[in-house]
Amino acid sequence: MNPVNRESDEAARVANSPLVHDFGLLIKAATRLEGRIDTALRKECGISHTMFEVLIRLCRHPDDEISQRRLADDLTLTSSGITRLIDRMEGVGLVRRVPAPGDRRSVLVEPTDHGRAGFLRAAAVHAQVVERYFVAPLASADYERLTRSLGDIEKALGDS
Repeated sequence: MNPVNRESDEAARVANSPLVHDFGLLIKAATRLEGRIDTALRKECGISHTMFEVLIRLCRHPDDEISQRRLADDLTLTSSGITRLIDRMEGVGLVRRVPAPGDRRSVLVEPTDHGRAGFLRAAAVHAQVVERYFVAPLASADYERLTRSLGDIEKALGDS
């Protein structure tokens, strides 16, 4: 067998390996679920899934001071990406920027009353989609095992 055919066969074997396949299933399922959530939130609430994620972080601990930098880190967005997102959210009245006490260079973001009300509507839509496509397809014990396993994976990644 010539070296090109050997390399081609090896590449095919690796591309079809169980690890590549199984991880692909996880990514495909997560991507499709995120797409369903985003579509439902845009249709029912007029916000993107990413905007919803910002509102989760802002509403989770109402007394926390959350900077744009922290939001960017949490959502794995660039500095310019979070700035554009917060600009859009501020433009539709979901959030407001406020100066950080004691640090003129830092800007905090907080939800408006409209943003909190929108978050509550969006949370109900989010819950419906998650229940239908993430929870309902699994038996209760399988769902518990899956979420425990995802937590274990997250913990292992956090330790790296």
